[in-house]
Amino acid sequence: MKEILYRLFEHQYLGKEEARRILQGIAQGCYNDAQIASLITVFLMRNISVEELAGFREALLDMRVPVDMQDFKPIDIVGTGGDGKNTFNISTTSCFVVAGAGYHVVKHGNYGATSVSGASNVMEQHGVKFTSNVEKLRYSMEQCRIAYLHAPLFNPALKAVAPVRKLLGVRSFFNILGPLVNPVIPTYQLLGVYNLPLLRLYNYTYQESGTQFAVVHSLDGYDEISLTDEFKVATPYKEIIYSPEELGFSRCSEKDLDGGSTPAEAAKIFDAVLDGTATKAQTDCVVANSAFAIQVICPEKRIADCIAEARESLDSKRALETFRKFIEINAQ
Repeated sequence: MKEILYRLFEHQYLGKEEARRILQGIAQGCYNDAQIASLITVFLMRNISVEELAGFREALLDMRVPVDMQDFKPIDIVGTGGDGKNTFNISTTSCFVVAGAGYHVVKHGNYGATSVSGASNVMEQHGVKFTSNVEKLRYSMEQCRIAYLHAPLFNPALKAVAPVRKLLGVRSFFNILGPLVNPVIPTYQLLGVYNLPLLRLYNYTYQESGTQFAVVHSLDGYDEISLTDEFKVATPYKEIIYSPEELGFSRCSEKDLDGGSTPAEAAKIFDAVLDGTATKAQTDCVVANSAFAIQVICPEKRIADCIAEARESLDSKRALETFRKFIEINAQ
């Protein structure tokens, strides 16, 4: 690892196979925490290459606990994290809105490393018991159209680096990898990224993998559609910049989307959106992300119709009913 670090400090890049071996070594406990922290730091100081990302991803997928849910043709809705905005759990809330609208969702999530509350934090706040039991996960999908996969149970390397990531408290290449290593390898994915170089990197990576996707980025730095500024949406077919106003939304401010200072506070906002007591800004933000997720699954639909579907899922309380059923199955 010392030799590798010296090379990286001299601005050299890893090959795909070398990157794969390094991540396997991390999972096997071959490196100490200081070495892992140094490796993470390198990728904060420069962008990860396509070859490096492909190698890291291949290693994680090779080592993953596989979960077969391809027959459901599910979508995952996820942000890379690392935008420093401490928003509430927008993508997790959107998952239940999309499931409430009748689509299958397989959410792959973890504890917050760079924000107060990651998807796993908000799930734990509601008593969800994480499991790698495939039968139980499939049952959840069959009964309420959504299953939750807690990343460390399926990716040993993510579990190995969790303490270092938490202590560092900064974004890392593991934020970039997380969305690419859902063990189900979902048919569809809506992914939020915190800068434009990452949008291009994922766009290229997804094109190579054959996943149906949309990568979204708010131009003021959010890793989701925040409605605080214009946002870019990249799909296999096109790239478009939207303004909130042209889609019928009011522009939000940063404080409108704040997730609070504890997982419990973030969970209250999550609950408020689903039960219809959230602010307009919180609700609109979830609706916007849900709508673009629906359009990934149904690219023939106009975005206005997808927005209407997402709003109906909330207004009719189908999203809330879906969540209650999910808790009934997964909190025991």
